[in-house]
Amino acid sequence: MRFFKISRPKKKTDAELLMVYQQHGKQEVLSELFDRYVELVFGTCMKYLKDEEASKDAVMQVYETLIEKAKQHEISNFKSWLYVLVKNHCLMQLRKSKKENVVDIQAVSTTSIMENDLSVHQYNEGPDVGVSEKEKLLQLMENGIEQLEEKQKECLKLFYLQEKCYKEVAEATGFELKKVKSYIQNGKRKLKIYMEKQSE
Repeated sequence: MRFFKISRPKKKTDAELLMVYQQHGKQEVLSELFDRYVELVFGTCMKYLKDEEASKDAVMQVYETLIEKAKQHEISNFKSWLYVLVKNHCLMQLRKSKKENVVDIQAVSTTSIMENDLSVHQYNEGPDVGVSEKEKLLQLMENGIEQLEEKQKECLKLFYLQEKCYKEVAEATGFELKKVKSYIQNGKRKLKIYMEKQSE
């Protein structure tokens, strides 16, 4: 008597679910992806907001933001991208509630830098870093961008500082999409080298 192994459907990866959502816009797919990290999202909100109800509200707000942003950005690592998105959302909430003009290097560099491997973690030791130190890091990044070629500079400012996606940068500059990606990738590499040299 022969036994046949019952094959179960293989669980889709984050990248596969994200691709389906970006192509078809099905929110049930996005919901499935978000559910994988909802505890991470809530935990991050609690870390910054220190309030359970405010954190629950923030989780819902992040999901609503995700509906649009997940379509606009090219995301290579969803978990890392989502973490920075949540952190930046919480920092914005804190600024609004406390009416403080706090500058945070990760909020400025945003998810675009994370997903393109220009990690700013090495320049930021955590939430206890002083505002003056963060302002220095922000200034360092802006100085680095100013050192780039004009087209790279224009694209990076839109992509990193204004959080525009490739398509939006192309529309704003009039450059071909392929050219935009090239300017951003080359500019990003030069910016990373510049910041590393300055922080030595």
